Amino acid sequence: MALPDYRPELAEALGVFTLVFAGCGAIMVQATTGVLGHVGVALTFGFVIVVLIYAMGHICGAHYNPAITFAFAATGHFPWRRVPTYLAAQVMGAVVAAFLLRALLGTAADVGATRLADGLAVWKGFVFEALATFFLALVIIGAATDKRAAPGFAGLAIGLTVGLDALFAGPLTGASMNPARSLGPALASGEFTHLWLYLAAPALGAVAAMATYEYLRRGRLAIEPREPLGALGRFPLEGERPVTEKEIPQ
Repeated sequence: MALPDYRPELAEALGVFTLVFAGCGAIMVQATTGVLGHVGVALTFGFVIVVLIYAMGHICGAHYNPAITFAFAATGHFPWRRVPTYLAAQVMGAVVAAFLLRALLGTAADVGATRLADGLAVWKGFVFEALATFFLALVIIGAATDKRAAPGFAGLAIGLTVGLDALFAGPLTGASMNPARSLGPALASGEFTHLWLYLAAPALGAVAAMATYEYLRRGRLAIEPREPLGALGRFPLEGERPVTEKEIPQ
């Protein structure tokens, strides 16, 4: 009996490792040197997502985010049986990157851990994180599943959305939009304040966005598993049923 092909999961782990190492590394560099500024940190997160999507999106779908994987599955665009291994790979990549950053740069900025701005109510932080993820997931689902979208620009659009979210929400919540990105630094630094918010709000926002897009284009929600989708559209995932053009909502 052939073993499952876990190369997509390995690519996901490598992608999230790179995201956390570069993005949280930028936060730590800013905290110790002050040379990047808020805009520099936001651009770092946006740039790394762009390059990762084009580098490995054709291998793993470039989810790089447990909330996005969960939302794809919840709307019928990703097989539920692969969700646990995808989530495990994403968390592993984030944790390894965070502990490596701690070994290299110490505990500056709590290894890039996400936290709410002083005085910001928890419910407001939840709304900001959910909405930031909503905007991100809406761009992802539109670029990935609708062939009417401009071809070839999905990675750029998604990366720009990450940067945009980081610019306006970063000072308030850290603009995580990604449970793995928050969990890794939290474990490395021991900073668990409001961690539940950074796990729950992105998942809620991502599912709401993808369900909204399905309604806008008159698709259908989670009726049967579809061919796996990611940031560049359909990608091969061993053992999944091919989908014909007639089955894909337009």
